[in-house]
Amino acid sequence: MSRGFSPETRERLERDAKEIIGRYPKPRSALLPLLHLVQAEEGYVSDRGEEFCAEMLGLAKAEVVGVSTFYTMYKRKPVGEYHVGVCINTLCAVMGGDQIWDELSEHTGVGHDESTPDGKVSLERIECNAACDFAPVMMVNWEFFDNQDPASAKQLVDDLRAGKQVTPTRGPKRLCTFKEASRVLAGFPDDLAGDGPAAGAPSLEGLRIAKENGWTAPAKEDSE
Repeated sequence: MSRGFSPETRERLERDAKEIIGRYPKPRSALLPLLHLVQAEEGYVSDRGEEFCAEMLGLAKAEVVGVSTFYTMYKRKPVGEYHVGVCINTLCAVMGGDQIWDELSEHTGVGHDESTPDGKVSLERIECNAACDFAPVMMVNWEFFDNQDPASAKQLVDDLRAGKQVTPTRGPKRLCTFKEASRVLAGFPDDLAGDGPAAGAPSLEGLRIAKENGWTAPAKEDSE
C-alpha cells in the first residue's frame, strides 16, 4: 500500500485512477495521466504519489520514477499556487524574454523552479511555449499571457500574490490553480475548454492574407 495518504484521500485517488486506467487498452498507458492525478492532490509528484502509481499499474517504482523525472511538467517539489513560466527560447529571448526573466526573478527573489515564501507563485524558465507569434510569452498554470514586457510581468505576479483576478490573453477567463490544472491534464475536464478566445490576430494573419489574395493550397498531384 502507498504510505502517507489518509483513507479518504486514498479512496478518492483509487476511484479516479480506476476511471483513468479504464480508458486505455493496457494499464501502463495510463501512467502519464496518473502522474498528473497525484500531482493534482499534492501540487507535485511525491514519493508516495509514485508508489501509488506503481501499485495501481502493476509497475516497479523505478519505472514510474523514470517517467516522472523525465518530463518537466511533473514537479519534484511543491510549486506555487500559480506556476509562472517565462519563455527564454530564441525568439522570445531576443524579443525581451531574457530581460523579463532577469527582472522577474529579481523582483520575486526566486529562481528556476523556486516558490515565493507565501507559496503563491513559483517561476520556471521554459524553452518554448509554442506561441512565437505572441512573443515574448509567459504562461501561468499553462494558460497564455502574450506580448509581455518586464513591467507587465511583474504586475501580473504582484496581482497573483495579492489574490486579484487575472485573465489570460487566450483561453478561459478564470485562471485555475496549479492543482486544478493538473487534474484537467489527468483527464477530468473543468468545462472551460471552450471559454474565451483560442487564437488571436497574429495566429490568423497568414489566413487573412491568403483570403485577400485568393490563395489556396496546391491541388493534390496524381501519384499515377
